[in-house]
Amino acid sequence: MTSARPQLSWLRTAGKQMAEMLGFRGAAVGVRIMQTGGPRPPRSVRLPHHRYCQALMQARRGQSVTLDSEGLSCPAAAAAFGFSPLPEGLRNGRGLVGFGITVEGTVGAAMFARMPRLDPGRVVMLHLFPLDRAEAWPDVVVVEEEVEKLMWIGLAYLNASGGERLSGSTAVLQAACVDSTIIPFLENRVNYGYGCYGCREATDITSGEAILGFPAALLPAVVANLEYLASKAVPKSRAKKAWQALEEKSVRRSA
Repeated sequence: MTSARPQLSWLRTAGKQMAEMLGFRGAAVGVRIMQTGGPRPPRSVRLPHHRYCQALMQARRGQSVTLDSEGLSCPAAAAAFGFSPLPEGLRNGRGLVGFGITVEGTVGAAMFARMPRLDPGRVVMLHLFPLDRAEAWPDVVVVEEEVEKLMWIGLAYLNASGGERLSGSTAVLQAACVDSTIIPFLENRVNYGYGCYGCREATDITSGEAILGFPAALLPAVVANLEYLASKAVPKSRAKKAWQALEEKSVRRSA
């Protein structure tokens, strides 16, 4: 399903193609998880006091941005990326009770205990950028769009993977950082979620949008299969002719 990494010019074109084929509201986002001993940090806008989901929003709007341990303001995301320990109020679940997210602290504690996370000290910086303006190859591609558009990406992946069913893992918590970035990075697969309290409160994500992420190494196969779907299945599905025919029959019967 994967092959040699294409050139950056191909990557930028792929980002534009995805947006045009499916009608994205914003850009697909590339995420580089920059680790100790890896490449030097990029010359991008260093965001102060931003949540990860807010950095994703800025990249979706066209900015190339970075977040480090000092700039990442969300304690849950900071723990997930290994920047700092999870605060006690979140670890014991009482913080989620305070937000009105869970009824019992034990539920919140279990959600955080099962949270996929990167090892402490492994990550130096996070670099997020619009895929259609990429200057480096990302580790993960994140798309925040209407659910119908994410559906086609999932179907493109199914075509590329030989029909293997998709599984979504989420706690309806940390949808941007854990569900769409860390899980695809750690498990080398597509993952998706419904969004969460945090990203819906802190960003411009709409009620009809959700988030999906996949390893960037899968991008060539995903884009190739999106091109195939866009040639017939996408426009035919969106035309809704079967539904229109049903409505017309209903009108004729009631006349």
